[in-house]
Amino acid sequence: MAASHHSSHATLHPAPEPPAVSAAMARAHQTYWRFNLALIAALMTIGFVVSFVLPLIALMLAHVRIGGFSLPFYFGAQGAILVYLALIVVYIVLMQRADRRLQRAFDADADANADASASANAAASASANADANASTGPGR
Repeated sequence: MAASHHSSHATLHPAPEPPAVSAAMARAHQTYWRFNLALIAALMTIGFVVSFVLPLIALMLAHVRIGGFSLPFYFGAQGAILVYLALIVVYIVLMQRADRRLQRAFDADADANADASASANAAASASANADANASTGPGR
């Protein structure tokens, strides 16, 4: 009788463990993603208002004029498109800033790890040299 085979691909090939990160880097990533989600939510809300709320209240805003045109006509003809373009530009600019902030945190973390590694290597080397000097001793 043949042995039973597992049909689950996950049990045969488990996902690799993510690399360990420092607490500072974990906080930086968490801050980055919270900012990203909050920014997306705010920009999507503005897009929703421009797309759905303004048309619903367009008749109440018909007396407001921009450039000689009534506000509902302005938003229908070009204002909404300009708002969408502005939302894209705002997202790009703010996310580039957030990316630079995250990169600075990553670089600082890498520098701290390199410094700690160099200190540990120097201490291990000094300890090995001390052990070697003690084993050879004077006069040998």
